[in-house]
Amino acid sequence: MSSFYLSKPYQPPLAPKNLPISDPWALFGGISPKRFMNDYWQKKSLLVRGAIPAFSLASQNGGSSLASPISYDELVELSGHDDVESRLIQSQPWRFQHGPFQKKVVPSLKKPDWTLLLQGMEAHHPAAANILSWFRFIPDARLDDLMISIAGIGGGVGPHFDSYDVFLIQMSGRRQWRISEQKDLSLNPKLPLKILKNFQCKQEWILEPGDMLYLPPHIAHDGIALDAGCQTWSVGFRSPSFKELLQEGLWRLAESLEDIPELEQKFADPKQAATENAEQLPLELIKQLSTQVQKLKLHQIDAFLPGVAAYLSEPKQQAFFDGPTKPLNPNAFLKNLGQKNLKLSPQSRILSLGKSVYCNGDDVTKNQAPQVASAWRTLSADKLLKTSKLSSIEGSSLYEAYLAGWLVFHQ
Repeated sequence: MSSFYLSKPYQPPLAPKNLPISDPWALFGGISPKRFMNDYWQKKSLLVRGAIPAFSLASQNGGSSLASPISYDELVELSGHDDVESRLIQSQPWRFQHGPFQKKVVPSLKKPDWTLLLQGMEAHHPAAANILSWFRFIPDARLDDLMISIAGIGGGVGPHFDSYDVFLIQMSGRRQWRISEQKDLSLNPKLPLKILKNFQCKQEWILEPGDMLYLPPHIAHDGIALDAGCQTWSVGFRSPSFKELLQEGLWRLAESLEDIPELEQKFADPKQAATENAEQLPLELIKQLSTQVQKLKLHQIDAFLPGVAAYLSEPKQQAFFDGPTKPLNPNAFLKNLGQKNLKLSPQSRILSLGKSVYCNGDDVTKNQAPQVASAWRTLSADKLLKTSKLSSIEGSSLYEAYLAGWLVFHQ
């Protein structure tokens, strides 16, 4: 068989540590990330042909064509894992199932009108994690995950809209996309999926491997697989409501009151006078509470931000952390730090707020030695701590995170 008919998996590279955000990128059709954010982000859609040039270059050179980094068989196997959020959607009629799935449940590539969706793939395959690294010119706090959709011919999830930004990267086969900026986003109440009742296509394209479509929030869209094994990789960015952020910030702020010993003091009112309105909340209580609230500075945003950062650093609900089977003792851990790189588990999330670092919902720099806090800041910025010399590690959050499986050594 001629090599022309062979295909090999595409190997997406890891983005460099310092992204050249002022330079033109093929990923955005020859414009820079700075210009993309200024002209398109949350404003209008963008279709990019050949966003990943490797696909077209492989075909032009007459060598092996490129296939998706993850095969149908691998995706079906992953859909059976408890720690992978998966969904199976079938049309005619519309049906919807949550995973995990046994292999026999997922339709074969020969069958039409089905789609398998797998969320959070960056935690389960290095190729997906590498793709995400390309988008780190957008704050980590906005990132949701990378979802992979694999489908039989005709497969899709119906015309719908998302409340978040999404980059739709065609990784295998062809998919027809139809979009509309319509204002009518009412849903069909008779269907088990969130499908638009009155979708009216305004633009239409067929994406081939290596093409990408960016859609800002609330753009109606419908994607239909034209080839068996069609794969679309979706990089999604979350957009929590102010209500959600404030609730989470307030809840964590309430928890932090445990660290303020003077609040254990009991309310006292030795100057309380006799009252004819016993049913009313006493003015003295209101006055003293007002004083405490002012001390806490609850009216200032800085009081809420630690809780918000902790919340946004929480891992996915399906995340599972498995500590090392033979954990190193503190001395051996220190020795390893001087010889190997320490990196985040694929399941871990990490964010910074000033000099504080939050990993998987915890402030891991609080009450830590300067060296340890500095190591965490490097991990937050680079997702990797290169060989490092620390004087002591016992009892530190860095060592505890290693024992919990949040951090792993990498050659």
